[in-house]
Amino acid sequence: MAALMKTWPVLLLSLVVPGPAAAAPADQSPGFWRDQGEKALRSALARQPITGRARNVILFVGDGNGVTTVTATRIFDGQSRGGRGEENRLAYEDFPYLALAKTYNTNQQTPDSAGTMTAIMTGVKTRAGVISMGPAARRADCAGSRGRELPTLLETAEQRGMNTAIVTNTRVTHATPAATYAHTPERDWEDDSLMPADARKHCADIARQLVEFGHGDGIDLVLGGGRRHFLPVGEPDPEYPRRTGRRRDGRNLVAEWQSRYPEGRFIWNREQFKTLDPAAPGPVLGLFSPSHMAFEADREQAGAAEPSLSAMVGGALDLLAARDRGYFLMVEGGRIDHAHHYGNAHRALVEGQEFSRAVQVALDRVDLRETLVIVTADHSHVFTMAGYPTRGNAILGKVVGNDEHGEPRRQPTLADDGLPFTTLGYANGYGFGHGDDIHQRLRRGGSTGRRDLSGIDVTDKNFYQEALVPLRRGERAETHGGEDVAVYAAGPWAHLVHGVREQNYLYYVIRHALDPAP
Repeated sequence: MAALMKTWPVLLLSLVVPGPAAAAPADQSPGFWRDQGEKALRSALARQPITGRARNVILFVGDGNGVTTVTATRIFDGQSRGGRGEENRLAYEDFPYLALAKTYNTNQQTPDSAGTMTAIMTGVKTRAGVISMGPAARRADCAGSRGRELPTLLETAEQRGMNTAIVTNTRVTHATPAATYAHTPERDWEDDSLMPADARKHCADIARQLVEFGHGDGIDLVLGGGRRHFLPVGEPDPEYPRRTGRRRDGRNLVAEWQSRYPEGRFIWNREQFKTLDPAAPGPVLGLFSPSHMAFEADREQAGAAEPSLSAMVGGALDLLAARDRGYFLMVEGGRIDHAHHYGNAHRALVEGQEFSRAVQVALDRVDLRETLVIVTADHSHVFTMAGYPTRGNAILGKVVGNDEHGEPRRQPTLADDGLPFTTLGYANGYGFGHGDDIHQRLRRGGSTGRRDLSGIDVTDKNFYQEALVPLRRGERAETHGGEDVAVYAAGPWAHLVHGVREQNYLYYVIRHALDPAP
């Protein structure tokens, strides 16, 4: 019996650790942690700032990719590779410099993406819902916003003769990518059909502003979703002929873009993207979906004719390298945010994993001696990780804790109501759901309050975590979080990313890196 008892820790660990059971891990030795600490210290002592001018800048924005999401994604990614997860590192977690950014808008403690991305792109904090306009611009007030436009980093880069590119897996007219090129008091004005009649007379919708962009020689590459905002009502979508555009002004902005740039190439599916010649002249407009692009967890299974985020980043960098003028590239992993709004941790973590892959694709292609790379989030979410799960417990699973000796238990931990619970959850939102796909989720809603999860596969991609406070507001049911977000930096002047900073500080770091003060 004593011999059997000695084997229990390994047997129990195998219940919660992916892959085959193994001998006691090295990190149970004090020497492991001492060696690790000394190695990290030596690396820090040897670090030298790079103070040459940045020829290129890549800004990665994980929309909604707060610290809890990064932690959970790290573990999820490690477990998907057969490890316990906690020891894993995402592509950007080895960057040498780190800061925290305060994300509030000028009129809200908990921010939205329009105001936060405006802060990063213009150096000025503003109101929620307002894109690249100053804080005096009232939301949805077209007349009152005129003259309040703020120049963006992308516009400045174009005026400097640099190449520019935007990559996102949301609609290219959505708040985060729009803040690089558009100026509007209302983030929802993605096409004219979404604008009040008076606003249509005096303000341009976001899709129109992209096509009519007038800085430098124009944006070199735009990749993402959102075809419906560029096509008129009655114009069939090229992939889904039964769907048509949404514009009421009768304008086909894709055709107008092609007339504006005779050498330009418009693409709308993965095969066209794969055969794109990066050395060919002219800009590229890629719109791969009528709305947002597919979640990464659904992309292949749904047969979506869309490239992945990491593939788009690779294609963008191939094109920018071929033009050899220095560049500004903004990459948004936008669907992290959307999965959280649905209350669906599985899809959020798969999106976070793909976002990390996209960063790695960039790191494999650039020289950090001349390229500043910043990875951050615009805001967080009310996403929680708790419950004292044992080391290596499936991050999407039910909490399995340790016994009085610190060894893994056989069964999930039970709450005071006698029911098991998951490590990951949400403070508000739809609440519990299981089995519905992401679209059924919107139609059927969720259910707050506790549920018996004993017989439910909580790791399934269509499991929706429990939520404390019921909120059912369509696609934005679960809300953003208001805490600071992390900023990771590498390359020229990356050492300026340090401490706790206002979010708009990133603008000044990037601007200085491109043109260091004497």
